Parts: sequence; C-alpha cells; structure tokens
Amino acid sequence: MSSQNTQTEALDKFDPRQDPEVTNRAAVKALIPLLITFVLGTLCMQAFNLVFEQVGQDVGDPAHASLITAIPGIILGIVCFIYGSLGDFVSLKKMVMVGMVFLLTGSILGFLATFFITGNLWVVIIARSVQTAGEQVAGSVYLVVATKYLKPSLKVIFFGVFTAAFQLSNVIGILAGGWLATLHWQFLFLIPVVTIFFIPILMHNLPSDSGNGKKIDIPGFILFGGGAAFLTLFFSFNAWWMLIVSILLFTTLAVYIHKVEEPFITPGFFRNVPWLLGCLLVFVIDFTPNWFSPMLNAIGRDVYSINSAKVSLLIVWGPVVAVIVGCCSGFIVDKIGRGASIICAATSMAIGMLMVAFLAQKNTIFMAIAPIFFNGGQAFLYSPLVDTVLGTLHKDESGRGVGLNDLIMNTTGSIGISVFGSLMANPALSKGSLIGKTGAGATYSNLALISVGTLVVGVVLVLILRHKLYGSRTDLQNER
Repeated sequence: MSSQNTQTEALDKFDPRQDPEVTNRAAVKALIPLLITFVLGTLCMQAFNLVFEQVGQDVGDPAHASLITAIPGIILGIVCFIYGSLGDFVSLKKMVMVGMVFLLTGSILGFLATFFITGNLWVVIIARSVQTAGEQVAGSVYLVVATKYLKPSLKVIFFGVFTAAFQLSNVIGILAGGWLATLHWQFLFLIPVVTIFFIPILMHNLPSDSGNGKKIDIPGFILFGGGAAFLTLFFSFNAWWMLIVSILLFTTLAVYIHKVEEPFITPGFFRNVPWLLGCLLVFVIDFTPNWFSPMLNAIGRDVYSINSAKVSLLIVWGPVVAVIVGCCSGFIVDKIGRGASIICAATSMAIGMLMVAFLAQKNTIFMAIAPIFFNGGQAFLYSPLVDTVLGTLHKDESGRGVGLNDLIMNTTGSIGISVFGSLMANPALSKGSLIGKTGAGATYSNLALISVGTLVVGVVLVLILRHKLYGSRTDLQNER
C-alpha cells in the first residue's frame, strides 16, 4: 500500500527525483495528447491561411481579409513568449487548462457566430485570435515537458516527432481548408473541438508544481504586443495614426525597460549587435512564407477558375516534402553549417517563387512543383535560422531568446501577409508584367518577384554579416 501511495504521489507531483520511470511514463502519456492538440490547432491556422480571401469576401470585407491571418499571427508570437516564460513559475496543468478553455471558446463561438449569424470580419478575427492563444499552449508545454521530464534517449525522438508533426499539420490544413471552403468554411472553427476529450488525460499526467515563483513582466508584454499589433494594422489600413501609436508604444517600452528591475527584455539585448543583425535576417527572410499558399489559391481561382479544394490537391506536395526535409534538416545543417544552410534554404524558396512568377500561370503542373521547392526550403530554413539568432546570445538569455525569436518570426509573417494582401489590391501591379500578362495574372507575377527580391536580400545579408553572426571564419561552415 505504501509503495502504491508513493507511486501515485510521484505521478501527481511529476517529480523526477522521486521515481524517474514513473515520471517518464507520465511525460509520454501527456506528450501524445499535447502533440495532437498542437497539430489540430496548427492545422486550423494553415486552413484559414489558405482561404482567408474567400472568408473576407463572404463576410463583405475582402480589402482587409489578410487581417484574418495577420492579427492571430501577432497573438501567436506574443503567447509563444508568454507561455515559455510562464513555464518557470506557473503549474503546467493550470496553463494547459486555461489554454484549452481559450481554444474551445474560440472554436465554438467562432462557428456559432459565423454559421448561424451573418458573418462579420472582426468576429472571425477575434474568434481566430482566441483560438490561437489557446492552441499554442499545447506546443509550448510539449517542449517544456520533453525538455524537463523525458529521459535523454527519448528527447531526441520526441523533438523530431514535434518537427514532423508541425509540417504534417500544414499538409492536412491545406487539404482541410480547400475541401471545407467548398462546403462551409465556418466548419474550420470546429477542427480543434475534439481536443476536449484529452482534458482528463492531461489533467491526470501533467505536473502540478508551480515553478520557482518568478514574476512575469505584464506591462512589458502589453507595450511590445500593442506596438507590434498597431504596426501590422498600419500596413493593412494605411492609417498613419496607427504607425504613430506603434512608435509611441515602442518608445515607451524603451524607456520602461531602463526603469524597471526585471523587464522581459533588457537593454543589453539592444546593445548586442550580432543579435540585432540576426533579428534583421529573420525579418527579411521570414517576410514572405505566410503569403505563398494564399497566392497560389488566388491564382487557381482567378487564372484557372478552380476552387480551393482542387488547389489544395495541387499544392499539398510541398508540405509533404517539407515533412521529410524537416526530419532530415538537423543532420544536413550539422554537415554544412548554419550560414550555408540558410543560403540553400532561401535559394530553394526563391526558385519556388520564380516558378510562381513565370510558370504557374502557364500550366497547373507548376502550381504543384513550385511548393516543393518553396515549402521544402522553408522547412530547411527554420533550424539554422533560429540557431543563428540564439547563437548570438549567452546561455542565460536563451529562454528569452527563443521567445523573442518566435515573436519576431510570427510578427514578421503577419506584417508580410498584410503588406502583400494590400498590394494585391493595388491597380498599379496589374498593368503589366514580365510574363506579358495584365490584370490579376500580372499582379500575382509581380508579387512573386517582389518576394524573390526579399529572399535575395536575405542571402546577401548572410554573406555580408557572416563574420558578425558566426565569428571570424571566412567560410560558411561555421561552428556547429
């Protein structure tokens, strides 16, 4: 009886000092439903990314449809950092419970408010934002549990599974978005609802301890998140007062972090030149990926008159290849180095975009081939790009570095899709193109070429900044 009580106590407290084997089994039991929850949430996000234009048209506001992706993207970046910080002092069980409430609330209210009531753009945006805030907790807690509670032999396996699952969710998301868009896109909101059945398993197997009691810098997060939000809104609405508000918030943040004792980002970060250059590299290279699938969906609709379901069947092979590349990327990066890997990844993405610019409107086969290069390159890019940024920080700054990197990546993607969404409505881009087309065909070709330009700038930055980013070596096979 005593032995049984001890085992139960170890399982409840999730304390590896008591019984590592019991803790390890509890971790595995928690990781599987966390992974499924994360996959379903990411799947939902990718599906909405594919069909946001159609959603905007259906709710009567196509000009600002890109906000359906942009604003939840900002929320995703912010909560990535917040959840990572919360893991130090808040019970993971409580975090997941709160996240599941957000996820299910956004899913159910989003469906009810758009399916049974006349849709409104901001209803969709708010519901998607709440969904996103809830979904990300599963991914963050998964990484915390795998890092802290799994035995070393299983950590590598579960990290690899996480990467592959993320890419797989992109595949399923594209297919689900294309199929449900031909029926009722409102059903996309309900995809994560099945996770309600995982709550009892998670509550039984996740740790209950409350961490080390560190405080979270709520005012700092609000200032940074508000500044990022108004900056993205400025690119969508072209309202200069939004840019002014963004500048004021970031200026206030700069003053704030110099005054308080424990800001979420210290002034030292901004005196770290290699880190700033790494963030610049992330901003440039990560500006276009969120726009790729919506652009192909628009080409299918406007050039070939095919619906989202048929487009999704064409472009799904890109994410399929990305699953394979994501699993192998760590080995390749270890062999050729981070700088060379970033150049290879960006070059592959640029080739995919060039196909969209010159060939995708000539034959639908290129709508299937282009994503193989683009999504494959994107999957290969993540690991060396993140490692480049984190390699500029001290070990005791790595936690904040990971969170800030996620924040920058998601905010950049949101700004990018807002910019490209606005440019798509610009009549100047439809007047002519290098492929000899006018109208919608010219617009998409020109936008693809602009995307290629940002990727070329990214490659040039790697070549110019390699000494700052990777040390004094002259080659790109830097320390690994």
